[in-house]
Amino acid sequence: MGDKHSIKTEWKGGLAFEADVNGHKVRMDAPVEGGGENSGPGPKKLQLVALSGCTGMDVVSILQKMRVNIEKCNIEVQGEVTDEHPKHYSKMHVIYKFTGKDLPMDKLEKAVKMSEETYCGVGALYRKAIEVTSEIHIIES
Repeated sequence: MGDKHSIKTEWKGGLAFEADVNGHKVRMDAPVEGGGENSGPGPKKLQLVALSGCTGMDVVSILQKMRVNIEKCNIEVQGEVTDEHPKHYSKMHVIYKFTGKDLPMDKLEKAVKMSEETYCGVGALYRKAIEVTSEIHIIES
């Protein structure tokens, strides 16, 4: 068995909670129309954040090792939410946007594939439950 991770979350009143993640505070709340004060993102959307950060770190690290010089890497994750309770994501779609000069699509595709199939633990877990797709866009600078 591997490492164990643990976080602590404290109720801050109303519907707000604050998680302590290695000394970093992450505040979560519901929107006003849901009874909260909108003092932080909702926990469901943080699932999208986790996927973007996990795959983003992988892809940038892999591209650096391949000596591919990107100027920017922006990642958008779109999640489709079910209509019925418990409402959850039924599908996620990751859009990678790379900015640079003469970026090699084959290496970008390889880095994304390596993240998706080998390294990104968040994506690996999500893929056991839902469909996760992706696409790559190059923005010439």
